[in-house]
Amino acid sequence: MKDNYLATKRIYNQQIINTQFTQPEEVVSYMVAMQAQDYAGAKWAIGLRMPNAQNDNIEQAINEGKILRTHLLRPTWHFVSPKDIRWLLTLTAPRIKAASNAMNKKFELTDKLFVKSNDILAKALQNNKQLTRSEIKNLLEQSGIATNDLRLGLLLIGAELDQVICSGARIDKQFTYALLDDRVPITSSLNHEEALTKLAAGYFNSRGPATLHDFAYWSGLTITDARIGLENVKSQLADEVVDGKTYWMPHDKEIKSQQKMRAYLLPMYDEFAIAYKDRNALVNPLYLKQAMYVIFDAAIVVDNLVVGTWRRTIKKNSADITLNLFGKLNKTQTMAVEAASKRYQKFLF
Repeated sequence: MKDNYLATKRIYNQQIINTQFTQPEEVVSYMVAMQAQDYAGAKWAIGLRMPNAQNDNIEQAINEGKILRTHLLRPTWHFVSPKDIRWLLTLTAPRIKAASNAMNKKFELTDKLFVKSNDILAKALQNNKQLTRSEIKNLLEQSGIATNDLRLGLLLIGAELDQVICSGARIDKQFTYALLDDRVPITSSLNHEEALTKLAAGYFNSRGPATLHDFAYWSGLTITDARIGLENVKSQLADEVVDGKTYWMPHDKEIKSQQKMRAYLLPMYDEFAIAYKDRNALVNPLYLKQAMYVIFDAAIVVDNLVVGTWRRTIKKNSADITLNLFGKLNKTQTMAVEAASKRYQKFLF
C-alpha cells in the first residue's frame, strides 16, 4: 500500500484538493468546526479550501456573522457555522467546564460570579451592540468584578460556553463580542445522542479515513460517547483496516488524478494535522523526526505529505515566505512549492 494512501484520501475529503465550495461559510459548515486560535492562519485554512479565495472576503463573512468564532469541542477557539454553534456548545461545553473547574477555583470564580458576569454582558450587549475585550474589561471592573490575571479570559469563555456571547465584527482589527441570541436565533435543539450522531457524520465525512480514537481526540468526547456517534453512522461509511487499525471514511469518491505535481502551504493548526491523534501518516516517512511538532507549525505539503514548515513576514503590499524544508526537493517539486507560495500571496493581496 502506498505510503501516502491515508494522507491522499484525507487531503481530498478535507477539500484541499478539488474543492466543491465557493463561499467561506460553505467550507466551515462542511468541516463542522475549524480550530482558529491563530486567526490569520485560520482564515487561510478556509481560503485553502476554496478556489481563488481572498482574505478580505473571508473577513467579511466573519464580520457579517456567516462564520462565528468561539470556544467549543476541545477548549480552544474554533470557527463554526451559526446553524451548528448551539448544538455543538450544548454537546461539548459540559466537558470543557469540568476541565476548567480547577482553574476557575484558583482564581476564585464561582458559579454565582459567572451568573453575575453573564447578566452584565447580556444587558450591555443587547440591541445588537458589540464590545471589544478592553471595553468589557472596563465594564466588569466598574461592576465590581476583578479581571486581573486570567480572570477576564475565563469569564469570557464561561459566557461563550453558556451561550451568552460569541464573536462580533472586528473594529479596527480589534475583536469584539456580541450576544449569541442577536447573531443566531434560538432554534430547536438536538438531544445528546442526536448531537453525537451528527458530529460523527460530519467528522468522518470531512476528515476520513480516521479512527475512533482520532474522533474522540478531535471532538474532546469520551471514548464511550465517540463510539455511540460512530456506531450510529457506520452504515453510511466505508471502513478499511490499515496496519491493524480500522479507519472510517466516506464511501469511495472518484479522486481525480492530478495533472501536475501540487504543493500546499498549510497554516498553523490546520485541520489536516490537528484532526488526528496519530499524525504519522501525514508526514513523508523520511522526515518523521523533523516533523514531531508539525501540529503547531505551518506545514509544507508536497504529494500530499508534509515535507517541511514555513513562516511569513508581512510587508506593506507583500509577504516574504521563508521555507524550512526537511530535505531536498526535485525541480518539479520546487516549482510546485513556488506556485503554492504565489497562491498564498494572492490570497493576502
